[in-house]
Amino acid sequence: MMGQIIFFCLFVLAVAIFARNASRIYKNIKLGKAINRNDRPVERLKLMFLIAFGQKKMFKKPLPALLHLGVYVGFCIINIEMLEIVIDGLFGTHRVFSSLGSVYNGLIYAFEWLAFAVLFSCIIFLIRRNALHIYRFSGRELKNWPKTDANLILIAEILLMTAFLFMNAADFKLQQLGHPTYHTAGAFPVSQFLVPLLPESASALMITERFCWWFHIIGVLAFLNYLPISKHLHIILAFPNTYFSKLEPKGKFNNMPAVTEEVKAMLDPSLPPPTGEVSRFGVKDVQDLTWKNLLDAYTCTECGRCTAACPANITGKLLSPRKIMMDTRDRLAEVGQNMAKNGDFKDDSKSLIDTYITREEIWACTTCNACVEACPVNIDPLEIIIGLRQYAVMEESQAPASINAMFGNLENNGAPWKYAQADRANWRNE
Repeated sequence: MMGQIIFFCLFVLAVAIFARNASRIYKNIKLGKAINRNDRPVERLKLMFLIAFGQKKMFKKPLPALLHLGVYVGFCIINIEMLEIVIDGLFGTHRVFSSLGSVYNGLIYAFEWLAFAVLFSCIIFLIRRNALHIYRFSGRELKNWPKTDANLILIAEILLMTAFLFMNAADFKLQQLGHPTYHTAGAFPVSQFLVPLLPESASALMITERFCWWFHIIGVLAFLNYLPISKHLHIILAFPNTYFSKLEPKGKFNNMPAVTEEVKAMLDPSLPPPTGEVSRFGVKDVQDLTWKNLLDAYTCTECGRCTAACPANITGKLLSPRKIMMDTRDRLAEVGQNMAKNGDFKDDSKSLIDTYITREEIWACTTCNACVEACPVNIDPLEIIIGLRQYAVMEESQAPASINAMFGNLENNGAPWKYAQADRANWRNE
C-alpha cells in the first residue's frame, strides 16, 4: 500500500508540474500577433501526417532518418506500456493486461525490439554528436547548454530503455523460477539474453525488477517535466507546428496590410484612407512576431539542417538560421518571465534585434528559402529575418549601403540597377 501511495503522489505531482509548464509555454506563444491558419483543414491534416507522423522530409538523409524513425516509433509505442505501469502502480497489480494472452505476448515482443532500436539508435547518435565532428553539430550556438541538453536527452533514453529491458529480464527469470507473484506473461526476445547477467536468488531478482520498474517510471515522469526546458519539446509541438504551416507557394512574401492600404489610397483617391494606427512596422521584439513564429521557435529541434543548407553560413557569413530560432526562443522565455514577475511587460532595454540577433546576421540572408525547405518540421526562420529587416528599414531607416543604393535606383530608375530606363537595352548593341 505504501508503494501505491508514493506512486500516486509522484504521478500527480509530475502531471501537475508539467501542466503548469505547458500553460506557461502556451501563454508565451499567445503573446504573438494573431494570424489565421485554420483554412484548408484537409490539406493541413495531410501535411501533418506526411511531415510530422511520416517524417517525409527527414528521409533526404536516409541513414539518420532510419535511426531517428527507430527512436521516434519506439519511444512513442513503448509509452503505450506506460498505461499498464500506471495501473499497476496505482492498484498494486502486476502486468494487469497479461489477461490478453497472445495479444499481450505480441505487444511485449514488439516493445522489446523497439526498445532495442531506441537504445541502438541513441548510442549511434551520441557517437555522431561527440566523436564524428559533423558540421551541423558544431555551430557556435550549440556550445554549453544546447550541447549538454542534446547529450542528456540521448543518455536519458539509453538509461530508460536499459531499465526497461533489465526489468523484463528479471521478470522473465522470476517467471522461470515459478515465483507466485510473477505469473507467466509476455515474450522477451531481447531481454532473455540479459538473464545470465542477473543474480540467481529470487529475492535479489525481485529487488532488481522493482528497482528497474521504479527507475523507469520515475525516469519517464522526470523526462516529461524536462521537455519544457529542452529542445526535445518538438516531439509534442511538431504536430501542431506542421498542421499550421504556411500553405502558400514557397518563397512568397506577403505585403504588410497597413502599407498596402496606404499605397492603394494614394493611387486611388476614391478609396477611403486606412483606419487604425500601426503600432510598428516590422519586428523589433518577439511581441511583434505572430504566434506561429513563436510556435516555430519552441518547436525547433536544433538539428542544424537549416544552417547546413544555408548558403550564407556555408560561405562563412555570421548567419545561422538555427541560431535565429534559438535566439527567438530564448528572448521569448525572457519576456515571459518578465511578464510573470511584473504582471505586464516591463521595459528591460533589450530586444530581439541587436540584443539577440545582430544586423550582420539578418543582412547576410539571401532569402533563398533553403532553411525552410530543409527543416523537418516546417519551421520558417526566413519570416523572422524579413520582419527584422522591415523594422530596420521602415522604422529606423538603417540598412547597408548596398541596400540603400538599390532603394535609390528603384526610386529613380524603376529597377535595382543604376542605369536609366532608356539605357537598359544598350547591351544588345555591343
